Amino acid sequence: MKVSDFNYELPKELIAQHPYDKRDEARLMILDKKNQNIEHKIFKDIIEYLNTGDCLVINNTKVIPARLYGKKDTGANVEFLLLKRIDRDIWEVMVRPGNKLKPGATVYFGDGLLKATILDVLEGGNRKVEFEYNGIFNEILDQIGLMPLPPYITEATREDNKKYQTIYAKYDGSAAAPTAGLHFTEELIEKIKEKGIEIANVTLHVGIGTFRPVKVENVEEHEMHSEHYYIKKEDADKINLAKKNGKKVIAVGTTSCRVLESVADDNGNVKETEGDTSIFIYPGYKFKCIDSLITNFHLPESTLIMLVSSLAGKDFIMKAYNQAVKRQYKFFSFGDAMIIL
Repeated sequence: MKVSDFNYELPKELIAQHPYDKRDEARLMILDKKNQNIEHKIFKDIIEYLNTGDCLVINNTKVIPARLYGKKDTGANVEFLLLKRIDRDIWEVMVRPGNKLKPGATVYFGDGLLKATILDVLEGGNRKVEFEYNGIFNEILDQIGLMPLPPYITEATREDNKKYQTIYAKYDGSAAAPTAGLHFTEELIEKIKEKGIEIANVTLHVGIGTFRPVKVENVEEHEMHSEHYYIKKEDADKINLAKKNGKKVIAVGTTSCRVLESVADDNGNVKETEGDTSIFIYPGYKFKCIDSLITNFHLPESTLIMLVSSLAGKDFIMKAYNQAVKRQYKFFSFGDAMIIL
């Protein structure tokens, strides 16, 4: 299976640069994988496709202002992107430019509010660093950090940055938003609950590896980045009850999907657990837990378009994507959505 099998032509003007004013008024493509039908709706219509007793699984991770601009002792400018907390004040970070940042070097941010010492050079060129500061780390990040919007969003305003967060975000730790969840509003969540649909939480802290291209020719040779997740007992119980009663488990986003498929047993049941996952889902994968998936439109040749192809079928997904281009859907993080039924 070749990476190029997952390519499609996308006009640049269809890459969404700003979020919708009203989150739930994005467009929604309905993919019925059994009957190979495609419908076109508005996102708030999604409630029509959720039934009493179903379980909607959301990722409640919270994006941190992980982009930092600082200076070395020499006065040279440096950019940090926080990727993953290793232990307390020790982080894995991406640095630009990074060639001269050797172990022992120091970088200062926010006029000295934050100091970073390089501890090690990691595989791939990332750095292991230790931060020093007075006060509370997350409060300092809020003061001097910027939201790490994806590289294809080049026109964002300060207000757009604020909207790069789901309404149910709770636990700090992501370098990117679980963007399928950006379409939900408080009002829509309440309507979903009133219909008798359970909402279960998982937490997967999204890494910047989400945006890394697949650099091998054969899909099977690609190695996924690792991301930290956890799921609580009360949420596992909701998912298992839906499975027991023959109801659907609907994952909101590929991140929620990856958690569930990482922890599910052969019967599709899940349990309270915490760990790291580098699961790579591509066509040929047999899903154990999820029945449906709510997701945005993904980059050509990305691991995410491979994941949705594994659920709906590659030919059906490529047909849907080409139709989305013709109908001028908006793509990627701030764009439109689909649900695979």
